[in-house]
Amino acid sequence: MKHPLREMIDRRRAGEKCGIPSYCTANGLALEAALLRAKALNRPVLIEATANQVNQFGGYTGMVPADFYRLVLDMAGRLGVPERQVILAGDHLGPLTWQNEPEATAMEKAETLVYEFVRAGFTKIHLDTSMKLADDPEGPLATQVVARRGIRLYRACMQAYDALRAEKPDALRPVFVIGSEVPIPGGAQEAEDSLSVTKPEAFRDTVDTYKRCFAEAGLAQGWNDVIAIVVQPGVEFGDDQVFLYSRENAKALCAALGDYPEIVFEGHSSDYQTAECLKQMAEDGIAILKVGPALTYGLREALFALSCMEAELVPPQERAWFPEVLEQAMLAKPDNWQKHYHGDAKATWLARRYSFSDRARYYINLPEVQAAIDKLFDNLTRYDIPMNMLHQYMPRQFDAVRSGEIEKNPRALALYGIMLFMQDYEYATK
Repeated sequence: MKHPLREMIDRRRAGEKCGIPSYCTANGLALEAALLRAKALNRPVLIEATANQVNQFGGYTGMVPADFYRLVLDMAGRLGVPERQVILAGDHLGPLTWQNEPEATAMEKAETLVYEFVRAGFTKIHLDTSMKLADDPEGPLATQVVARRGIRLYRACMQAYDALRAEKPDALRPVFVIGSEVPIPGGAQEAEDSLSVTKPEAFRDTVDTYKRCFAEAGLAQGWNDVIAIVVQPGVEFGDDQVFLYSRENAKALCAALGDYPEIVFEGHSSDYQTAECLKQMAEDGIAILKVGPALTYGLREALFALSCMEAELVPPQERAWFPEVLEQAMLAKPDNWQKHYHGDAKATWLARRYSFSDRARYYINLPEVQAAIDKLFDNLTRYDIPMNMLHQYMPRQFDAVRSGEIEKNPRALALYGIMLFMQDYEYATK
């Protein structure tokens, strides 16, 4: 069986301007939304776990790769989505979470990380060795060092694939993404005035260096497993700003891709782009479009709207108080937002609630926050939402309910808040 992402590249080589969204999330409702859209459209769905979300030590989700793999496929089974439609991927796999360690220990842990991802059955692997480690010399990290470390991880991945295939002979051969010209996962930490597009010569240097290092390592065939390179096409977001894609600014970079028909670009931090910007990106060769924080932003936005309706329909003593519970959880454990949100007390309060970088996603799965969500759903099931009130707080959900696209229940209304972002990606990549 051919990997679905290779089929996508074949279609592009035949002249189709197709692509695929990549949903980078560990949130249960966001995963459910992605799978439901795949079922409705009968399209493959690409779901990614980032190295800080899921790793051999549990990440911030408490899951190792095999746990996440089972979580998604069990959910797909319950929802009636065939396993063949689900592509599971690992994002920023490398020494990301061990940058403060020397190369010897950081890379050893990174080898274990990628091995566990591939051994669990993940078939799209982003090898990211772009970060400096504790004993690296001053100055920028040389492309050759990045490639050498990436190929070391590639070797560990293929050892894991051999072990997997011994048990499952028809296991799909993994494909690989290299490069990383973006900030750390989750968006920029500081406000920016401008954004630099990857220079064509830097892209070519990455390709040439990897090809040479693969050959020097006795793995010349390894380049054939690479399907995409991460570049910075000029898109990014911060707390309250979004850099929209400029086709003109990315023209030279995208023209250089024409010399390498075997690969596409992968664009990270594409959250909050307009549907037309996303479509242009896919047409221009940025065919794998990563989105993460926007999904849980859409969920949080929907939950806040539901909470507004709860405040009008439900007596105070019965309310879930979701926004307040979320705020308390974020204040109690500030490590996941303190370094990202800046300013006075009012500014950080607003950021915790509304920032595009959506650090709230680190807290939504906490037991007390999840309990508030469940209570909110229960309350608005018992206290029916009037259609005129729904139009006030959720006008797009109102349209979907009225047309029969979704049911008027709080869970469906919340899921639709996530799907609204997904629909832009579906439009762009069909």
